[in-house]
Amino acid sequence: MFDSALARRMMVDGQVRTADVRNPELIAAMLGVPRERFVPQPLAEQAYVDGELDLGSGRTMLAPMVFAKLVQAAQLSGREHVLDVGCGLGYSSAILARLAGSVVALEEDADLARQAKAALAGSGTAGVVVVQGPLGAGWPAAAPYDFILLNGATEIVPDTLGRQLKPGGRLACIFGHAPAAKATLFRPAEGHLVGRPIFDAAAVTLPGFHAAPTFVF
Repeated sequence: MFDSALARRMMVDGQVRTADVRNPELIAAMLGVPRERFVPQPLAEQAYVDGELDLGSGRTMLAPMVFAKLVQAAQLSGREHVLDVGCGLGYSSAILARLAGSVVALEEDADLARQAKAALAGSGTAGVVVVQGPLGAGWPAAAPYDFILLNGATEIVPDTLGRQLKPGGRLACIFGHAPAAKATLFRPAEGHLVGRPIFDAAAVTLPGFHAAPTFVF
């Protein structure tokens, strides 16, 4: 029989702590949120695997280690207003809700958004509002944000999202093309985002974050 509590502990001890994730609030959140409720139900027993998980429709869930290190880099204090871009079925939003003051969970896929609302409600998560719209546009109606998380990769500097950050805000994502992509922490400066690579990582590029095709003659 699948022991989700044991699987969750093994994920945190074997994938997250070993990747130098030491933030106690983040560790507690990942131990407390039942990840299996936020994946397609046929994959519930794979919810704690060391890698990305297929959500369907060309979308994936970030690997636990990658997600944890991106969130840790944001150094959340518990008061922040957060935009969770590409929330999928809501796992990232459930974690962020335990670490920040309020979360806007943005999803453009209608079916994923519906499932995210149900999963968040079913887990008793408070402080999250799920909204539906193009990921690349962000959600300016609730801006400005202290922190923006992209649950996937971007091939372009996401300046549109950067303009929705507060001064001193930050944006975390996987930036670039595999195999040279990097987890990157961006901050706004003079109307643009300036990034600092923080570790090697790869993820599926989110809709709305592909680079324009180039023509080779």
